[in-house]
Amino acid sequence: MATISLCMIVKNEEMHIARCLESVAELVEEIIIVDTGSTDRTLEIASRYTTKVFSYPWKDNFADARNYSFSRASMDYCMWMDADDVLEETEKERFLELKQSLPPDTDIVMMKYNTAFDEAGRPVFSCFRERWIRNSGHYRWAGAVHEAISPDGRIVYSDIAVCHKKLGAGEPDRNLRIYRKIIADGQVLEPRHQYYYGRELYYHGQYEEAVSVLERFLLLPQGWVENKIEACSESMPYSLL
Repeated sequence: MATISLCMIVKNEEMHIARCLESVAELVEEIIIVDTGSTDRTLEIASRYTTKVFSYPWKDNFADARNYSFSRASMDYCMWMDADDVLEETEKERFLELKQSLPPDTDIVMMKYNTAFDEAGRPVFSCFRERWIRNSGHYRWAGAVHEAISPDGRIVYSDIAVCHKKLGAGEPDRNLRIYRKIIADGQVLEPRHQYYYGRELYYHGQYEEAVSVLERFLLLPQGWVENKIEACSESMPYSLL
C-alpha cells in the first residue's frame, strides 16, 4: 500500500487549518506543517495533529516553501493541500482504496480540484492538479506564485476531489505584489505566469493593463488551454470598449 506524507505550508490559518486536517489526518501516515510566520493560533492548532511542525522564513516564493515541506517528508508520496482545502467525507473511502490499489511504479496522481461552487455548494469549476507526487528529488515545485510541478513519468488520473473552500479574504494584494517584484527585478514571466499576472491585474480593477498582458499571453504558442479560455473571457469585454 502506498504511504502518504501530507505536506502543507501555512501562515495565519487559524480559521481553516483544523477543518483541513480533520478531513484527512486519519488517511495519511505523516503530516508535515511548514509555518512561514504565523502570529495567530495556527501553530497551536497544527500541533494537535502532528509533532512535525517546522518554521521557515517566507521569501515571497511559494515554490521555495513547498519544496522545503517536501524535503521533510519520509513516505512514498508527498500530498499537498492548502489550509483552506478540505477532503469531503464522500471521498475518504475512495482515497483509501486508491492507496491500496495504486500501481507501485506510479509517479504522479492527478486529482480533481474543485475551486468554485454554486449557491447549493455544487462545484462549478474543477481542474486536475498534481496531488500525490513520488517522494524523490526529481520533482520540484516551480513558480513564486501559482506554483506547480510539471507532471512526468507514470501518471494516474483519479476523480477523487479536493475542495478549495476559503473563509475570508486572505491577503488580496499578495500575489500582485509578488509579480510586481519579479518584474521589477528584471525577470521575464513565463507564459503561465503571464496569464496569472494579467488575472491579478484584472481582479484589482487595472483593466487596461490586464487586457494588454492577457492579449500578449494569448498570442504565445505556449500556455495551458484552460488558461487561454479564461483569458479570453476576462479580456474580451474590455478590449471591445
